[in-house]
Amino acid sequence: MIGPPAGVRVYLACGVTDMRKGMIGLAMLVRQGLADDPFSGALFAFRGRNAGLIKVLWHDGIGLCLLTKRLERGQFIWPSTTTTGAVALSAAQLATLLEGCEWRAPIQARRPELVG
Repeated sequence: MIGPPAGVRVYLACGVTDMRKGMIGLAMLVRQGLADDPFSGALFAFRGRNAGLIKVLWHDGIGLCLLTKRLERGQFIWPSTTTTGAVALSAAQLATLLEGCEWRAPIQARRPELVG
């Protein structure tokens, strides 16, 4: 499973983002649109109209990094809000999102009720 280390702040940018933007354009969007610091070490995820593509921006302490992931089938699950802003996620939720799975309410493994 691919995902960020535990304890890293992760944010999903609500709404639709122009996926033609690169690192600098997304960093400006974090600074101006989300009123956050793109160099803080937090991860910021963006999705455009095509729900099969996301971009994740983060600063690793040395420089800006940009991960782009496109699903071959299906769509990334995104908050259904039309407002701007960001939704906070855990590192595990982002890892689940990057797998193309439902991150909002993962299915819990059922424990056996009887032994033997």
